[in-house]
Amino acid sequence: MSDYSKFDLYSVSKPADFVLHVQFNRPKQLNAVNPDSYRQFKQIFDIAEFDKDVRVIVLSGQGRAFCAGLDLNAVAGNITSDDDDDEDSSRKAIHQHAFIKEFQECIGRPHTINKPVIAVAHGPSIGLAIDILSSVDIRIASKDAILSIREIAIGMAADIGTLQRLPKVVNNLGWLKEVALTGRNFTPEEAKEQGLINSVAETKDKAVSDAIELAKTIAAHSPVASHGTKKAINYAIDHSVPDSLEQIAEFNAHAVGGDLVKGAMSARAKEKPTYAKL
Repeated sequence: MSDYSKFDLYSVSKPADFVLHVQFNRPKQLNAVNPDSYRQFKQIFDIAEFDKDVRVIVLSGQGRAFCAGLDLNAVAGNITSDDDDDEDSSRKAIHQHAFIKEFQECIGRPHTINKPVIAVAHGPSIGLAIDILSSVDIRIASKDAILSIREIAIGMAADIGTLQRLPKVVNNLGWLKEVALTGRNFTPEEAKEQGLINSVAETKDKAVSDAIELAKTIAAHSPVASHGTKKAINYAIDHSVPDSLEQIAEFNAHAVGGDLVKGAMSARAKEKPTYAKL
């Protein structure tokens, strides 16, 4: 496994073959995210992208919270302006735009990595936590999770991915607009009913265990097929059916090979296949 030890704001482990468990590790701050932590977040996924020993990533938080959102004290200078500042409005806007775009790229990394990501929401999971949950592939929650699109409560529209990705995830746009416009808390059971959460476990430990077991199941399959499946689904979200069919035809024209032969032969022999690293 690649070296993840330099990331002091995260706990990174390998609980099973080809499964990487990434945990936010600022429990005293309820895993609120500051610039150092969102940059480390992206760096971890950048390494995992090319780590041949990683096929699936599980994301959770140390302590009682998954993520309590943005650490407002740490980013106050980026989200507020000083009336006495001599810098003109156009320059401020350019700098603010660059700040937001970097933030979006970091938090959206689970969406762009070509490996499945499973997140576990537990305890406070608010604001930026929903941006993170919107960027992953599969979401499991514990019953104690407190979920909220909280940005409107501090006078802003969420801008790191929630409002862009969740309309393509949930099955009720009226519900999404309501929770985004009120900033109210909602339960994991309510989120599951609307398609945001895949399953709800009794406790955080059980939710993490369920996520790791699911990751092990996914990791047992061909990493080439897993790569292609996620890539095709993500492509289809933003493209027409004909374009998406062309994309998967192009991918499989190159990707169909030894793993298909091995998988088919193993299925015929009723054996569990073992696939080479990607």
